[in-house]
Amino acid sequence: MSFDGLFTGAMAGELAKTLAGGRINKVQQPYKNEIILVIRANGANHRLLLSAHPSYARVQLTSETHENPSEPPMFCMLLRKHIEGYILEDVHQSGTDRILIFEIKGRNEIGDVSYKQLIVEIMGKHSNIILVDKSREMILDSIKHVSFAVNTHRAILPGQPYIAPPTQNKLDPFLATEEDVLKAIDFNSGKLDRQLVDAFSGVSPLFAKEVVFESGLANRTTLPKAFVSMMAKLREGRIEPAITAGQNKEAFYLFPLLHLKGEPRIFPTLGSMLDRYYFGKAERDRVKQQAGDLDRFIANEKEKNEKKIEKLKKTLKDAEKAEEFQRFGELLTANMHAAKKGMKEIEVLNYYDENGAMAVIPLDPQKTPSENAQKYFSKYQKAKNAVLAVKEQIEKAEKEAAYFDGLLQQLDSASPSDIEEIREELAEGGYIRQRAKKNGKKQANLKPALDSYTASDGTEILVGKNNKQNDYLTGKLAGRDEIWLHTKDIPGSHVVIRSKEPFEETLREAAMLAAYFSKARNSGSVPVDYTRVRHVKKPNGSKPGFVIYDNQKTVYVTPDEETVLSLKKK
Repeated sequence: MSFDGLFTGAMAGELAKTLAGGRINKVQQPYKNEIILVIRANGANHRLLLSAHPSYARVQLTSETHENPSEPPMFCMLLRKHIEGYILEDVHQSGTDRILIFEIKGRNEIGDVSYKQLIVEIMGKHSNIILVDKSREMILDSIKHVSFAVNTHRAILPGQPYIAPPTQNKLDPFLATEEDVLKAIDFNSGKLDRQLVDAFSGVSPLFAKEVVFESGLANRTTLPKAFVSMMAKLREGRIEPAITAGQNKEAFYLFPLLHLKGEPRIFPTLGSMLDRYYFGKAERDRVKQQAGDLDRFIANEKEKNEKKIEKLKKTLKDAEKAEEFQRFGELLTANMHAAKKGMKEIEVLNYYDENGAMAVIPLDPQKTPSENAQKYFSKYQKAKNAVLAVKEQIEKAEKEAAYFDGLLQQLDSASPSDIEEIREELAEGGYIRQRAKKNGKKQANLKPALDSYTASDGTEILVGKNNKQNDYLTGKLAGRDEIWLHTKDIPGSHVVIRSKEPFEETLREAAMLAAYFSKARNSGSVPVDYTRVRHVKKPNGSKPGFVIYDNQKTVYVTPDEETVLSLKKK
């Protein structure tokens, strides 16, 4: 794990330096397990993210913005009552554990000085955010409630005393000497990194592996020296936040991880590093939770249409025997004198064959030769009509499959706010039931919220993330002579450059966005078509998001997340 006890200590230092003495102006809870505190400190507003997410638990300063629910959850309302307008006096770590304590001071509703603690426990699926009345050491509430039935050591419930998680009685790595390391390690047992984790508190497997790598041969001399040296660097605050991408994994830490043997990316602060590392990760996880039912429904509909196409093509193959039925009817008519009722088949000269081969015609012995001929002509007519009908059904099923394939791509890059628009679209199309509004009132028609990016030359580039946004962007918002882009023959977003004559670099950056927000996100050299908006048309009766266009040119780009992120930040 990257967010270990050592990382937690460094984060406490960064937060205390930036936020200590600041005023908590706003409390928000955009998601079930996450809190945002807007704190005014040192002449600026700072957004502090507290996350008890089971997979992405962390505490950091963030520049990312999050959409808040229309009605704040109960825990958010309680935090607003108890700490909004209060002063954040200090941030510190509990020992070397993954626990951060925010010391908060203010005046309650009757004017008395009140001390609170906001405690964030970063422990994987057991992570929690707990508000404690410091004078009484009593829990006021928590983002997750835990009863004694779940945890016999302590209950995390309103009114219960706050009890810290049990200690593991390990050595403090900041106080360890080379002799302490030697005593803790059995060099004959192997797995030295695992032994370091078991012996010292706050040390993760990631840090321990780096110590072993730094020590080279990892003997009784080099390993203790490497451990003490790295701890001295952390104790003195000599950190270099970095994300290191190895062959099979990517990890962040307080310094580049040489044992991963990858190219590190250095960041100025821990917060900016975590923003980059979690860019899209936590949001995609939230989307997966919110849109699990949609994802399954859309995938099933796509599969259903693909199976339907297979069956229809088989039917078409059978229907294409129409010419054979016609030929049998005509040959039988020409040889009516040779056929008799009761015959099961007749062999006649096939005058359609250039080589004069014989043809065997199956007959119904219960029918007369004339009735048999009529039967073949009737089958020919049915088969001929079926070909047209089946081709129409195949075309319709292919459009449906392509439509649902596009929706799956949109879910991959959707934000939580995009999900409702996709859900509304499916309801309007009659695919799913319309969800009842909580207040029973119909919402006003709101304009879809488009993603905005800024090119290197300052030109705005807009991206539609779903069909409603695409239709609005292309059909209503964009100017007729602005430049429109879309991946060639690949499901993806509509992209518009708000310029009539963009520079070449701007065009390539917009093409990069079109390729990134498409099904070809992880491909190289993706073809992207571009043309003026005036050449983009929406056929009558077509599916949402579907357009046709002409007068296009094509540019090839390779999607790059770093470029996309830099365009967003601008």
